Amino acid sequence: MSRSSFQIKKKNDRESLTSDIRDHVVYSLSKEMSWANERDMGKALALALRDRLVERMMLTRDRYRDAGAKRMYYFSIEYLLGRCLGNSLCNMEILDLCEDIFKDMGFDLDEVRASERDPALGNGGLGRLAACFLDSLATLDMPGCGYGIHYEYGLFRQAIHNGYQKELADYWMMEGMPLQIARPDQAVIIPLYGRVENSVGPDGEYLPMWMDWEDIVGVPYDIPIVGYGGKTVNYLRLFAAKASRNFDMEIFNHGDYIRAVQRKIESEMVSKVLYPTESVSFGKELRLVQEYFLVACGLRDITRRFMVQNRNFDEFADYVAIQLNDTHPALTVAELMRFLVDEKRIEWDRAWEITKATCAYTNHTLLPEALEQWSVSLLEKVLPRHLQIIYEINSRFLDRVKNIYPGNTDKLRRMSLICEEGDKKVRMANLAVIGSHSVNGVSELHSELVKTRLFPDFCELDPEKFNNKTNGVTPRRWLLKANPQLAGLLTDTVGKGWITDLSQLKKLENHADNADFQALFMAAKRENKISLGNYIHSSLGIPASPDSIFDIQAKRIHEYKRQLLNVLHIMHMYLQIVDHGIEPLCQRTFIFAGKAAPGYWEAKQIIKLIHSVGEVVNSDPRVRGLIRVAFLPDYRVSLAEKIIPACDLSEQISTAGTEASGTGNMKFAMNGALTIGTFDGANIEMLEEVGEDNFYLFGLREEQVEQSLSSGSYRPHDIYSSSSEIRQVLGALLENRFSPRDHGLFRWIVDRLLCDNEKYMHLADFMSYIEAQARVDRDYADPSLWARKAILNTARMGKFSTDRTMLEYAADIWGIKRIPS
Repeated sequence: MSRSSFQIKKKNDRESLTSDIRDHVVYSLSKEMSWANERDMGKALALALRDRLVERMMLTRDRYRDAGAKRMYYFSIEYLLGRCLGNSLCNMEILDLCEDIFKDMGFDLDEVRASERDPALGNGGLGRLAACFLDSLATLDMPGCGYGIHYEYGLFRQAIHNGYQKELADYWMMEGMPLQIARPDQAVIIPLYGRVENSVGPDGEYLPMWMDWEDIVGVPYDIPIVGYGGKTVNYLRLFAAKASRNFDMEIFNHGDYIRAVQRKIESEMVSKVLYPTESVSFGKELRLVQEYFLVACGLRDITRRFMVQNRNFDEFADYVAIQLNDTHPALTVAELMRFLVDEKRIEWDRAWEITKATCAYTNHTLLPEALEQWSVSLLEKVLPRHLQIIYEINSRFLDRVKNIYPGNTDKLRRMSLICEEGDKKVRMANLAVIGSHSVNGVSELHSELVKTRLFPDFCELDPEKFNNKTNGVTPRRWLLKANPQLAGLLTDTVGKGWITDLSQLKKLENHADNADFQALFMAAKRENKISLGNYIHSSLGIPASPDSIFDIQAKRIHEYKRQLLNVLHIMHMYLQIVDHGIEPLCQRTFIFAGKAAPGYWEAKQIIKLIHSVGEVVNSDPRVRGLIRVAFLPDYRVSLAEKIIPACDLSEQISTAGTEASGTGNMKFAMNGALTIGTFDGANIEMLEEVGEDNFYLFGLREEQVEQSLSSGSYRPHDIYSSSSEIRQVLGALLENRFSPRDHGLFRWIVDRLLCDNEKYMHLADFMSYIEAQARVDRDYADPSLWARKAILNTARMGKFSTDRTMLEYAADIWGIKRIPS
């Protein structure tokens, strides 16, 4: 029971909400109700909701304080939240009430909610996972919050011109975000650059002094994160970079106004844009500064809160857990050591114990290019004291390795924090591993590969710190809110307990063979397909029949995710129809969505290929609508909420051993889609849960891929020579059948696919993929069989809720407990 004297004043009844919305239109927006439009009403609703969230956030804070709770702080360079208004209304259980209120006011709440922009704070799965974690923590009444950067511009808005991706600035804050709360009173000062002066303290101990540094100010903004039921409201704290008044005034006083403005602009660049280009030196430096800004702001905020309780820093890890979401926040290790050793004067070995006990690291990728390394020279320029600390950590760590493995110089070289090849670089992943008490992967296969392929030396040294935490998704956002048609049917059938305990959907298995339930389940699917089809037709002019299989691949465009394999199959189907008169059993609508990194030429060319193939297929009268191709631009959370509920077939076709987990696969299956996929990432665990009969598995296993590539035995030319299907598809590319006005445009694809070192092994899996797609056609042609499989996919997705994931992290890594009201 909380001892807080604070009381809830804002009620969730019709009268109170209506009055508050009207008041905010007048007093917050300075408008009369008769002049208010959908955007105004959305802001007024958000402000009325924020009033209620703030009250509950204060009660949650007091509850945690009264319990003396240990708290978890999630450090992530990105968060892909999606629109917050509808999700918060859903979790507060007032969405239906607000729909009625707005109807009485003459507004459609769906149109009002559509005026909200997606907060552009993330790129893909990494940021979306972080958002799902925060939802589950609040729903579970767990003391955990997120730390990130308040980017002014997001990744980019994707537009398509003549089939090519064009990147447009995404100023997501143009209309403001009424739900967020500015906290200028809790701003922190962050030092950068400067030099280190070696000196000795009064006690005769070494006392390094970080001198002549420049500073920027981190101003926090809180976005309330409400758990389902509205009892617990945690927050996501995002820091915006502002210029320090110190150097502003100094330069102004010397009369150099232009330079003062320039310095202000440079300081505020830190939180200006997500993922600046690293193709130039300034981009690399800005990226490093961003990562340190996140870490330093977060730790200053955490230590400030800790010191308010007047606790001894020997107890720091008893009250604080920090989770590093991939390598971007790895500087947390060096910054916490700097704070403890330099500012709190804690002896090195004890500071190291505290740091390791506090920090934990999640790895999200096996791709070597995604494991960050920073040049020593750049670190020395930007963070000179931290580089000293990193070298000291490395020296002490390698002494330990030498004692255990005397004379093994190769092991020392591999495990060192410093890569000595070429220009010296700091291996940030190694720093995160050494400085954490826990290192986890995000699926069973990925976690095993983290131990055996990525960090085998570290696992041999400290096997107890390596573990698996399979990812999940929040069913509140991705089923309850995104798919009200299906969610209503599920609640009517098994009760509403599934919303907070997804395993209860297992009860649906009893209805999988019931014809009446199958009809209701597929009717919900059809309604969603009609809705998405209308959106595709209105935005792209492409018909999308709800009678066709909605075959969807929606994810970041990357060679390892193999959108190219999907397109090769489409080309194969098209050529079968027009060259051989072989028609598929079922109509198909192939739907793609996803962004390519601005500097990733191959991925952007694959987007062009999708559009070129679509243009040919969609306009050829011989196809007669049997297959259609659509690419939906600017993939984001709000668009995913339209796409995912309408999916029949989910494409999860990455090369085995390349996808850490995947979470889109879980969202699609949760909404009754069947998966065609490889033995990769969380696909494997999904296959185990839903059963082989309800999953279209194809392709090589991870060990086969690894053996073929490492031994050099992969010979795509031999596969090409032995397969008439592959020869026909690649021949069509060479003959410019999909680029009639731009000869040679896709020649590079043929050359790449036939190269012996084509590491994503498209041709090796092609025929297996074609055979799996044929099984899809046969099964979809039997409506009762397909409905049964779809129902069982939804019923057996209980494992893949982030509620389960958070409970595992809390028990095994963080040591935090539920603090219910």
